[in-house]
Amino acid sequence: MTRVFFVRHAEPNYNNHNDLLRELSAKGMEDRRLVTAFMKDKDIDIAVSSPFKRAIDTIKEFADSANLEIELIDDFRERKVDSGWIEDFSSFTKKQWADFNYKLSDGECLSEVQERSIMALSLLLNKYAGKNIIVGSHGTALSTIINYFDCSFGYDDYEKIRCRMPWVVEFIFDDAAQCQKICKHDLY
Repeated sequence: MTRVFFVRHAEPNYNNHNDLLRELSAKGMEDRRLVTAFMKDKDIDIAVSSPFKRAIDTIKEFADSANLEIELIDDFRERKVDSGWIEDFSSFTKKQWADFNYKLSDGECLSEVQERSIMALSLLLNKYAGKNIIVGSHGTALSTIINYFDCSFGYDDYEKIRCRMPWVVEFIFDDAAQCQKICKHDLY
């Protein structure tokens, strides 16, 4: 059995529009303690993360306490929306969930995010079969992974978790890397 704990990052600093370098807010820095407390008894063997600063920083305190190096996996990054900042993010997101192939000229559609995320997860499951893994992640990328294993997870479900930061989703896989169970954990 392999357990993968995807940790959606804590609250970021929305004033920083650089997706890669966007750090956690002061609240996000405090809330990562919730992740550390939740993960402390999960016997984690491996720590990986999206290369985005907010995802790394959300699991870093736990990884440090468990003496784990964080392996960066680019394909676990958040989706690219476009080259610039999107003011009406809610309308954009609703269009993407209605049509998994919808994207802006310089962005990714949800089917592309899902495909690369599932491919990265498959590689992770093959490489670390039988281990307990923590993954620093993002709301949309994580939602597409949930949707892959549970197609009933859609826009309304995404909206319910949009402001849950941090948030943990545990996937349990059997020895053949088949998803057996998905458990969603609110940390508040």
